[in-house]
Amino acid sequence: MDLSERKLKILQAIVGDFIRTAEPIGSRTLSKKYDMGISSATIRNEMSDLEELGFLSHPHTSAGRVPSDKAYRLYVNSLMEKRTLTKQEKEFISKKLTNNVSELEKTIQCAARLLSEITQLTSFALTPNQNEDKLKYINILPVDSSTVVMMIVAESGKVSNTTLRLIVPYSEDRLELLSKSMTYYYKGKTLSEMLKVDIIKNFKTDIVALSRLAENIMPNFLHILEGMLDVNLYMDGYTNIFSFPEYNDIVKAKMFLEMVNQKDIFTNILINRDNGMIVTIGNENADNHMQECSLITASYHIDGKLLGKLGVIGPTRMKYDEVISVIELMTENLSESFKLTGGNEENE
Repeated sequence: MDLSERKLKILQAIVGDFIRTAEPIGSRTLSKKYDMGISSATIRNEMSDLEELGFLSHPHTSAGRVPSDKAYRLYVNSLMEKRTLTKQEKEFISKKLTNNVSELEKTIQCAARLLSEITQLTSFALTPNQNEDKLKYINILPVDSSTVVMMIVAESGKVSNTTLRLIVPYSEDRLELLSKSMTYYYKGKTLSEMLKVDIIKNFKTDIVALSRLAENIMPNFLHILEGMLDVNLYMDGYTNIFSFPEYNDIVKAKMFLEMVNQKDIFTNILINRDNGMIVTIGNENADNHMQECSLITASYHIDGKLLGKLGVIGPTRMKYDEVISVIELMTENLSESFKLTGGNEENE
């Protein structure tokens, strides 16, 4: 059934008012707050129709109505006007996201933190699947007589710094030579490609001392590559949920925190969502623990192919117009920044 223009106008006002105030609204209040050119009695009749159609519900403790998941869906799809961010807001977001753009992990972590600060919701950022990411360079740096740090940098900007204990003696010159040899040998190969071959046997060096050093380091190199393929989830703003009256109930708030802290499950949910801007509201979420929440995700690109996700989770009563605008701008900034930089430069 198509709703009349009057019903749509009333529903839009109810949803917008409830998002702002968290208070059920009645026909008389609606008539006073919004100039609709109709009586409160007419509004009451229209609200009754909207309730019968499943767009409104009637809390037992109030004479007013509140939007249902169905109403929020219609609002997001058809009634909402996305908020236009100011020039200052856009510049602020752009500046924050480009501070560490040469390092993918730091930038993604910053994006999650920034999104939480702006929206006052629980935010998350998911790093891309790294299967097709290519190795850019390797650097092995001395720490003490038996400890080194192996730095592996991928073309996307993903960086892994791992401390290794060595059982063979080394000098700074040999570490530098091994770093350059490994970089020459593996640069441009995908991380997944390197794991399909026996890199321990395949790596060759004619210098005996260097060969013994390589034999000690290569198993760790393999382990680090496996770790770099992992998808990482960064989350921020866990306690923001307590600012919403819907979560004044400590049991309900605890359930929310337990849900988002199950990172393996939450990561799989995010990975399996479609790319682009996706909004799922309340019972549209397949996971039972998320059916009182809205989940908004958007994908960002690196070099046009690697995809990660950025988004928020919170109560269904959220500022969709503002949140969607901010997420869209942030994913555009991430995609553009990663496209322009291409990661760290190799240390010579």
